[in-house]
This record gives sequence, C-alpha cells and structure tokens, in this order.
Amino acid sequence: MKKTTLLALTFLLSFGLTFGQKKKLSKNKKALIASVEKHKKELIRISDEIWRLAETAFEETNSAEILASYAEKQGFKVERGVAEMPTAFVATYGSGSPVISVLGEFDALPGISQKAQPTKSPLVDGGAGHGCGHNLFGAGSLGAAIAIKELIEAGKIKGTVKFFGTPSEEKFFGKIWMVNAGLWDDVDVNISWHPSAKTESDVQSSLALVDFKVEFFGQAAHAAGDPWNGRSASDALELYASGINYYREHVRPSVRMHYHIQDGGQVVNVVPDYSRIWVRVRDSKRSGMLPVYERVKEMAKGAAILANVDYKVSLISGIYEVLVNREGGKIMQENLELLGPITYTDEEVAFGKKIQEVTKKPQVGMDADINPLEETKENPGGGSTDVGDVSWNVANINLRVTTAPKDTPWHSWAVVACGGMSIGHKGMVYASKAMSMTMLDLFENPKLVEKVKAEYKERKGKEVYKAIIPEGPPPIPNKKK
Repeated sequence: MKKTTLLALTFLLSFGLTFGQKKKLSKNKKALIASVEKHKKELIRISDEIWRLAETAFEETNSAEILASYAEKQGFKVERGVAEMPTAFVATYGSGSPVISVLGEFDALPGISQKAQPTKSPLVDGGAGHGCGHNLFGAGSLGAAIAIKELIEAGKIKGTVKFFGTPSEEKFFGKIWMVNAGLWDDVDVNISWHPSAKTESDVQSSLALVDFKVEFFGQAAHAAGDPWNGRSASDALELYASGINYYREHVRPSVRMHYHIQDGGQVVNVVPDYSRIWVRVRDSKRSGMLPVYERVKEMAKGAAILANVDYKVSLISGIYEVLVNREGGKIMQENLELLGPITYTDEEVAFGKKIQEVTKKPQVGMDADINPLEETKENPGGGSTDVGDVSWNVANINLRVTTAPKDTPWHSWAVVACGGMSIGHKGMVYASKAMSMTMLDLFENPKLVEKVKAEYKERKGKEVYKAIIPEGPPPIPNKKK
C-alpha cells in the first residue's frame, strides 16, 4: 500500500504542473483566448493599416479613427476628441464596478519608414515609421478590451471596461492632458503593454523627463561687411550647448540630457538674429530631474549674457517615472506562464537573424522565453513614457511582449520591419490574450483589485500629482484658435 501511494505521489509531482496549468485555464479564460483568435484577422488588418499610415504626434487622424470605429462596431460607446485633442478618445462598455481600463497608442516616429523586409529600405522616402511598435500597441490593447466586453455582454462578469486611445506618446505625451482632464478618476486598475524584444511582466520603472525649448534673439548683420553691428543668436546657442555638455560631468549617473538644434541660422553670410534648441532632461525620479531642469534653464541666461542677446525659455511638457505595481505584476506573470512562450516558424527566425546580421548583433534569432518576475531596480535606466503619469493617478500593470528579434535597435527601421509582418502580429495577439486574462482576474476577484490598489496607494504616499505642462490647450498642429 505504501509503495502504491509513493508511486502515485511521484506521478503527481512529475506531471502535476502540466495538468495543473490545464485546470487553471478557466472556461472564461478559454473564452477570452477564443475571442482574440476570432478577431485576430481584423486586429492584424487594423495594425497593418496603422503601420502603413505611420502618422506622427497629434496627426494620427486616420489611425485613431480606425481604432475608434472598430470599437464602436463592437458595441463600445466612443467619445472622441477628449481632453481637447482631436485624436484622443475613450471607448467604454458595461456599467458599475470594477472599472478596468487598457491603454492604446498609435503614433509613429519621423524619418524611419521601412518595408516589411529584413534589410533597410524605406516604404516612403523620408517618411515616418512605427519604430516603437505603436501600430501593434493600439490594436493589441483593443483586442483585449473587446474580449472582456464579450464576457460582460454574455453575463459572465460584471463591471466596466475602457479602452483609452492615447495620441502623441513619442513627442508631446498626450496622456498628460488626458490625466489632467480626470479621465482615469473612476478607473480602479489600468493595464498597459509595450512591444519589446522580450516577454515579461514589467515591474521596472522608467525615467522622468521634462522637455523645453530655448530661443535666442539677436541682431542680424552682414557676416563680412559689418559683423560688429550684429549680435549672434547662434553664438548664444553654441555657448548654451557647450554649457550643457560641460554640466554632464557634474550630475548623477541616472541623469540624461539631450538636445536638438532646430534653428541655428539660415545662411553663412548673415549673423543670425534667431536660434532655437529643444532640450530634454531626464532622471530616474521626478524629484531628481527637477533640480537639473532648473539649473539647465538658468544656463540659458548665462549664454544670452555672453552673446549679448535676449532669450526665452518655454516649457513643452514633462512626465513622471512609472509607479511600479508588483501585486499587479504577479497577476500578469501567472497569465504569461499559463499562455507559455510564442512559437516562431523557421522563416520568422531567419527574418530575425537577418535583421541581427544587418544591425551587427549576434545572430541568435527570437527570444521566446517567458522571463521570471524580476526584482524592481532602484535606477532601471532606459526610456520614458507618459504611462508614468497614468500610473501616478491609478494603479497600473505593465507588460512587455516580443515583437522583434533580440537586441534589435529600438526606434529604428528594424522594429518597423517586424511590426508590419508576422513576428509583430504574433506578439500583438499574444499581448491581447495576456492582458485580457489579467483583466479577467481583476473582474472576478475583488480582493485582487484591492491588493493592487493598496500597493498603489502605499507607493504613491503623500505625493500630490501635478502635471508638467504649460497653461492652455495641448500643442495641436494647425489648431484653429
């Protein structure tokens, strides 16, 4: 009898994990996966249309409408033009609590147009491209929202699902104005994802940043005939840029400073009377970024004095670092492990390896592993996102999903190439499933919602959120006043 029991226990230990995973995939989660599969063809079509359009910050008119119209067709109530932004919208379905939202982005980056092939070749010369995968981001998130909507509609769960169409993440950070308009005030938990070269429940923060421009105003003169009658705005700009570069030695390692010279004069034989530079300051915490911002602003005054010109500093916008939520990350991690890794064809692996060859990276192909839940780092480095501002106003759960080969340079033609073919499509569909399953856990278990919200409140502490934006409406191009 003891031997029989021991054999039975050994069998269960050996095969219990596999059987356990099958049991954990509930009827409702199977329904979510089936929903995403049902809509997969349309989601890919939407993603590919947005990929081809490649509309940049605040100009995503067609991309936003494609997403909003499809949400409307699926039964969502859509409010367009929210927060004074024509390409921002909210799609809502259901009623009552909990209210769970999901983010969608859809703006492209200028100058990196690319065909869906593994060697560099623009689709449109000088055109924009989705070098951050936002064509996948918006469509994938909408797929998750639709799957949840169908469960609410069928009476399987109760509550409200919201899909936020958020413009201009790459340049002006549209979510700041949406947060400022109170659009997340009634939301319990928000879900977000981002295309990546790996798949993981993302429990790392991001960098806070502030964007501003500095303009210098001098006096034009003939550069050879009477340069003594001129006061060079470009001299001030060069002195200012030098000041920033010398300052780099004296800031903390977590600080990043960038600038883009937008106007340094028009011709060589004129002392320029105008110059303009776009400056960005980052740090791992908003509290560390702000003093550097104040110092770099003050440098503009010094440059203006040295060049004997006038100057003007104008705030563009600024964003918070992401407020991490590990309780939410644990829920997402469980669902990633339930789904298992993405599988790739030989052709897809070859596509990835060719991109790695061309970009001079090790030719290892795709990273299909489900990474374990990491410890949260104090100074994670990396980029910035206006999801940070959302995360300081509502509990937020983040996800990364593989949509490009390992070590692919981000914000590049290589990411654009993958976003327009099956490697990107597979990641997008996977993200839809993982997010909808995580949302379902929150709808079905109020205690999980409370745990996620409790961590959010603890991490936020006494911090009072204050949007870093100038007075007035968002900087919409060609907006009628």
